[in-house]
Amino acid sequence: MPAIDNNDLTGTTRRKPKADVTEIGGHALSPSTLMMGYGYDPMLSEGSLKPPIFLTSTFAFESAAAGKRHFEGITGKRPGGAEGLVYSRFNGPNQEILEARLGVWERAEDALVFSSGMSAIATLLLAHVNMNDVIVHSGPLYAATETLIARILSRFGATYVDFPAEASREEMNAILAEAQAMAAKQGGKVAMVYLESPANPTNALVDVEAMRAAVDAAFAEDARPPIAIDNTFLGPLWSKPLAHGADIVLYSLTKYAGGHSDLVAGGVLGAKQWLGPIRMMRNTIGTICDPHTAWMLLRSLETVELRMTRAGENAEKVCAFLKDHPKVEGLGYLGFLDAGSQKDIFDRHCTGAGSTFSLFIKGGEAESFRFLDALKIAKLAVSLGGTETLASHPAAMTHLSVPDERKAALGITDNLVRVSIGIENSDDLIADFDQALAAV
Repeated sequence: MPAIDNNDLTGTTRRKPKADVTEIGGHALSPSTLMMGYGYDPMLSEGSLKPPIFLTSTFAFESAAAGKRHFEGITGKRPGGAEGLVYSRFNGPNQEILEARLGVWERAEDALVFSSGMSAIATLLLAHVNMNDVIVHSGPLYAATETLIARILSRFGATYVDFPAEASREEMNAILAEAQAMAAKQGGKVAMVYLESPANPTNALVDVEAMRAAVDAAFAEDARPPIAIDNTFLGPLWSKPLAHGADIVLYSLTKYAGGHSDLVAGGVLGAKQWLGPIRMMRNTIGTICDPHTAWMLLRSLETVELRMTRAGENAEKVCAFLKDHPKVEGLGYLGFLDAGSQKDIFDRHCTGAGSTFSLFIKGGEAESFRFLDALKIAKLAVSLGGTETLASHPAAMTHLSVPDERKAALGITDNLVRVSIGIENSDDLIADFDQALAAV
């Protein structure tokens, strides 16, 4: 895992000429401490303790030669990106400080922020997938991601093969071989391995280490597709996929990173080798997040560890209550894995079980709807990772567009309720779930 290079992270050389303090007397500072000021020098902004919101569309150059250098970097004519601030479609102080801090959590070489999680995913795919290429992806994925791959990119000649999240190394070998054969037939390449772990909404885990080994064995070193993974359900606190072999990590920053259900944003982290083309695509199509949203995320990152820790503790208590309830058929909660391959992946990849889980009500859609309609504290809404507890019905809501046969194959059933536990009092939440189940 690379060490943090203060002269290499996006934005630090421009917004913070002094090196950030990342250790004291040989003691490495934790990410939760670095969130309070990393990547920002108050003296560059009139001593303001917190970064101001830079509401500007463009930036003045100190000279014509400087402007030329910046545009050489923006357009890719010179490697390394812009050496300064240019235009708000490309970069900005708030976005650059945010990118620097996001990179800290996984010690990523580079990071990019976007206007939404889906704009991050779309920009990633547009940057790395060409006509006749093949995408290999795990399943299930967030429904909009599946739609983007299966229905939109296919219009431009890209194809895909998918495999279940719980697949073994042998099954991964087989799907990669199938993808290679398809690519050869179409005259393209295997462009990307795209994972989502835990999967939305089943919470199934993908063995990232096994996929890393499978890709390394199946492809020559100069032809290996990047492994990208959506880490929204567990990151940045409970899982760090770059350490397990992923090349690119994606986030809906709307969720835990934002954490207050008051913004929409996305993030991509990884090596510059893979993020360079994504940055060029973002510059072209303008999917960067706005400065106000970036500023709000900087606020939220200061408490992300506290919020996620409290939500995780609450989820464990709520699931302990639900586990043996007579009206509960099952739970997709990572903290209760006790054996098998999923437990093995969890032990190797995760440091916590998260606070989002699937609850299977005895019955079907009618019983699930009665439970959802009876909730008093938990809000009936999609999304996750906020301070409040949310519950939704994936088959009828977030995954409604997924064909019925695919939903059945992926375990997205009519009795599945997705729950995201917040930071309320756990006893109050248990009382709410108890009375709602009584209505079933």
